[in-house]
Amino acid sequence: MAGTRITNLQGTTKQPALIQPLQRSGPGQGAVQMRIKSSQSSGERLSQSKSMVLQESDLPQKPVDLKGEHLNVAKISDNGKKQRKNWTTMWTVLTSEQLLFYKDRQQETGPKPGGKTDVVQLYGSVTEWTSEKSSRKNVFQITTNTGSEYLIQADSYSTVSKWFEAIRKAIESSTKVDGGFPLRRSNSTDYLPKHSSLPGYSSASTTDKQRNPVHRRSINMFSSSKLKHSASDSSDKNGVKNRLKKFIIRRPSMKTLQEKGLIKDRVFGCHLSTLCKREGTTVPKFVQICLDAVDKRGLEVDGIYRVSGNLATIQKLRFIVDEEEDLDLDHSQWEDIHVVTGALKMFFRELPEPLFPFRFFQPFVEAIKIKETKHKIQTVKKLIQDLPKPNHDTIRLLFSHLHRVLDFSRKNLMSTQGIGIVFGPTLLWPEMDAGNMAVNMVYQNQIVEFILIESQSIFNLDRK
Repeated sequence: MAGTRITNLQGTTKQPALIQPLQRSGPGQGAVQMRIKSSQSSGERLSQSKSMVLQESDLPQKPVDLKGEHLNVAKISDNGKKQRKNWTTMWTVLTSEQLLFYKDRQQETGPKPGGKTDVVQLYGSVTEWTSEKSSRKNVFQITTNTGSEYLIQADSYSTVSKWFEAIRKAIESSTKVDGGFPLRRSNSTDYLPKHSSLPGYSSASTTDKQRNPVHRRSINMFSSSKLKHSASDSSDKNGVKNRLKKFIIRRPSMKTLQEKGLIKDRVFGCHLSTLCKREGTTVPKFVQICLDAVDKRGLEVDGIYRVSGNLATIQKLRFIVDEEEDLDLDHSQWEDIHVVTGALKMFFRELPEPLFPFRFFQPFVEAIKIKETKHKIQTVKKLIQDLPKPNHDTIRLLFSHLHRVLDFSRKNLMSTQGIGIVFGPTLLWPEMDAGNMAVNMVYQNQIVEFILIESQSIFNLDRK
């Protein structure tokens, strides 16, 4: 340009122009200007300023590196694979492109063998505050472009906020540098994108796009599912909770289900008065057929009522009874009489209110403490007579049967004390156990044993 002369519109010739050195308009403005100035007049400018590079907003902003601080870190996903959340205090260092986690501070200068170090590449990552992934406060999440997810937390909000902003700016800066300024081959218009396979990058050549189709699909799939899933976890959970709440509120009552025949009336677990009213009796039919079966083939069996039957078979018998199917205890599958006696004891144990009602428990305990035998018999007899009709008739039938069991005690080896131990906790128990379980059990056994011994006087039974 030394030999170049510039002619103005009037045809006059000027002296050679002096080209001033390139100057930046400001340290942070990024606009480089070139001015052409006449050597004759410092005030006369023949050229205008011309921008030679990009504007300020397009230039990468270098984030401030954070040189180490202890933060709580939990890695909950590794390349899209969920992991158990384990919080660990890590020495954390932020650079312009990476987030480094060290097991301890000394590792920053020289990692120890076997020491834990995790490197998070910030390019293409996403960071966001979260309250759904952890019950801790001040938690934000980093999701990398490979599908790894990290939770970062500290007790101080100012500390967490400082790191969140620094990491966010580092992510934006690294993404803008790689995504906004593709490299170009010398003397060529072909671009060399550094991350051509990443979603949202449109400057890659056709050759590069075809070169990594699988990787591109995997990243696109991740971006469309993994990231959106993590952001929609909260709404999904709330939706499920709302649907469950509506279902519970709208569920039909037990009475409605019974009227529609969806739920059948049960025998086991049904209140005694309700069951007898439904069957039109004062003694449940199941109790009656069980006692008849034992009278028929169990009075001489060793350990009757004391020996337990097979629980699976007992449950099968219970199911048949509850389903109101025809029950034939003479069938071969019920040949073990201990299954029948086990089912009978289970029936009494599962009554919502025991055969001796709750309000009668303490009066029976006081009666059994009476020293004089005749007075004790009269008191117990009066209490039994005051029982509701289904309870009275069932107790009378049961103790009459147990009295017959005692008649064969030499063969079945059952005594009044043994029967009292078996049937005491089965037939009566307090509504509220105040911690005197052992004492109550003694009274339960004594009450049953006394009624059994004095059953003829109490129930006016005829001696055969």
